[in-house]
Amino acid sequence: SHVHESLFIVCVCVWGGGGGGGSLKGSECIKANAQSCGECIQVAETCGWCAAEKFLTEGQSKSARCDDLESLKKRNCAVTTIENPRGSVNINKNKPVTNRNKDVAEKLKPEQITQIQPQKLTLTLRSGEPQTFELKFKRAEDYPIDLYYLMDLSFSMKDDLENVKNLGTDLMREMQEITSDFRIGFGSFVEKTVMPYISTTPARLINPCTGNQNCTSPFSYKNVLNLTDKGDEFNRLVSQQQISGNLDSPEGGFDAIMQVAVCENQIGWRNVTRLLVFSTDAGFHFAGDGKLGGIVLPNDGRCHLENNMYTMSHYYDYPSIAHLVQKLSDHNIQTIFAVTEEFQPVYKELKNLIPKSAVGTLSSNSSNVIKLIIDAYNSLSSEVILENGRLPDGVSMNYKSICKNGVEGTGDNGRKCSNISIGDEVSFKISIESKKCPSHGKAEIIKIKPLGFTEEVEVVLNFICNCQCAAKGKPNSEMCHEGNGTFECGSCKCNDGRIGRLCECSKDEVRTEDLDANCRKDNGTDICSNTGDCVCGTCECKKREIPTEIYTGKYCECDNFNCDRSNNKLCGGHGRCDCRKCVCDANYTGSACDCSLETATCLAKNGQICNGRGTCDCGSCKCTNPKFQGPTCEICPTCPGVCAEHKDCVQCRGFEAGEKKDTCQDECNYFQLIKVKDRDKLPQPTDQSFPLTHCKERDANDCWFYYTYAIRNETKEVYVVETLECPAGPDIIPIVAGVVAGIVLIGLALLLIWKLLMIIHDRREFAKFEKEKMNAKWDTGENPIYKSAVTTVVNPKYEGK
Repeated sequence: SHVHESLFIVCVCVWGGGGGGGSLKGSECIKANAQSCGECIQVAETCGWCAAEKFLTEGQSKSARCDDLESLKKRNCAVTTIENPRGSVNINKNKPVTNRNKDVAEKLKPEQITQIQPQKLTLTLRSGEPQTFELKFKRAEDYPIDLYYLMDLSFSMKDDLENVKNLGTDLMREMQEITSDFRIGFGSFVEKTVMPYISTTPARLINPCTGNQNCTSPFSYKNVLNLTDKGDEFNRLVSQQQISGNLDSPEGGFDAIMQVAVCENQIGWRNVTRLLVFSTDAGFHFAGDGKLGGIVLPNDGRCHLENNMYTMSHYYDYPSIAHLVQKLSDHNIQTIFAVTEEFQPVYKELKNLIPKSAVGTLSSNSSNVIKLIIDAYNSLSSEVILENGRLPDGVSMNYKSICKNGVEGTGDNGRKCSNISIGDEVSFKISIESKKCPSHGKAEIIKIKPLGFTEEVEVVLNFICNCQCAAKGKPNSEMCHEGNGTFECGSCKCNDGRIGRLCECSKDEVRTEDLDANCRKDNGTDICSNTGDCVCGTCECKKREIPTEIYTGKYCECDNFNCDRSNNKLCGGHGRCDCRKCVCDANYTGSACDCSLETATCLAKNGQICNGRGTCDCGSCKCTNPKFQGPTCEICPTCPGVCAEHKDCVQCRGFEAGEKKDTCQDECNYFQLIKVKDRDKLPQPTDQSFPLTHCKERDANDCWFYYTYAIRNETKEVYVVETLECPAGPDIIPIVAGVVAGIVLIGLALLLIWKLLMIIHDRREFAKFEKEKMNAKWDTGENPIYKSAVTTVVNPKYEGK
């Protein structure tokens, strides 16, 4: 069964290709099975709802109204009845960024300075459709600065305190180059006033330092000086500060940072650039370390300053890093960590966790603190980073930055721009997209702001959760089976507990034998032709994977994809499939619309249909005479060519010779003859706008004659070269002389070859004789020819006795 199922799926894919197919979005719209216009438009931005009352055919469910826009148009839904609401962007407050100069006499208040534009927008969001808007940011010149110097006053910072005592007036003087509106404050911290962070013996509570050192009592955090524009006041109060001490190496600086951030009124923060300089030569405690002193309550992130002293250090644990990040961001505070070389790695890691923060290397006695602050401020102010508040469920944001010199950034880099000078303007393109409507359906507000700045952009989000036509719906409409639904957007939206196209059934009546009988065609056994479901006695046809393929009919007996095919295309690509039969386009016929009624493809070169030798059938020629072939019956392999066909007439008229010499006047007057002197004067194919044939023929005397045959404006023209090209007669003497010379030469060659062979044979015989002579051996003691006359006989019986 698995094999058969796989084969069936492959066939479906092929049908889909032939039928034109549908987009993935369209498939998404149909698969959503939306029962109302509101549900449909939330599926995807390309989904539309056809609100025409008579749009659906028999067997189609309400969800068939939801489809991609192009498919709805192809299914003959009028454009005016397609519900397809779109989102929008409206700017509500758009105050231009401030062009400010610190040299002018009139000074603007901080609240009068604008660095980001626009300030408020309203976005109307439809699910799946992003809305994009642009924010501009420009660093204003002479922007006010509040700087709070938070210093570690543990004993190891004793020499640093001396250098900080004159920091106020010196820093005021240096900051005049940056802003004319500068305020400075001072605070100090040591550690929680419980064991084991400090010694709780009475003597050590009064003076925690050893030896003859005179130190003040330990404390967690103390606000020494609120933010002020009086540098000498800073110097005076800092000069009165005394060093303190504690037992362990890490300090309680996080408690102090939290109080500086959240105690806005006590510190005196304004809505301007807020800088917090954190100066220390040690590490820090963080959330969880309080358990060493028996403190288990998490830091509450609230202000607990009484008489400028932090009073709850013994009650609340140190804040976590994440808690600090949140509070510093909420209060637009940029942090500068001025720490010694030893603790640079620790605070650089902390910097990576705290946006809009910087780390500077503090000399052992804080002598370089002013340069450190100015360098860190320049670094922080040259970078703008956008952040947004919590996004509603299903809403996403995407940033793209267009920074200085046209440099673009996307992803995480799309939120920020670096290397910004005063007066530089950068922009951000922000795209907001909603995937669904919120459950409450109300507007949401998102705040976007540059980190470290008080200004923010308010973005109001409205959600398109329903179609406009839904507002005109008629509750308990008579069109919905006795008022069991609301008739809206061309269909019935059923009340709770009711189902069906017209809400004609309750959910309890869905499956009954009587209702199923109404879904059987001709009292057969198949319910809805096995291609649909019987709902309330009415067939609702099944949907297919390919959205353009649909079942229709009262019993789902029809479809638009099971028609004849041609060239692997449904209805040959020249018609549509209607209830399994092809409805052909104009000029096409046949069961698969594969027969064209056009005759243009049958026209021969002479303008006749099939060259007058056949009939045009389905756009191609059928030749009546089998000897003619080709798409227009112009090819005849067994017929004589043009040249051979007119040879005799050209010969008799041009040269008064040939087979038709006697009948020339009667048979060869069908063309106009024009004589030319030589072959170069014959018309060339490139010179003519009509068909032209060049011919070369031979007469009975083996002479060649040249001519062209053409038909121009229905007149047959023959251009012929007036002189024949005849071969010259043979020269007898050279031929005879050549033959004789050849015979003589061949005879001499044969004699020479014979003589050469005889010489070679004689030389071989003589060499053989010489060799045999050299090999003979003669007895030099006796003449071999001499025969003795004496015969000696020996008696065989004689034994010599």
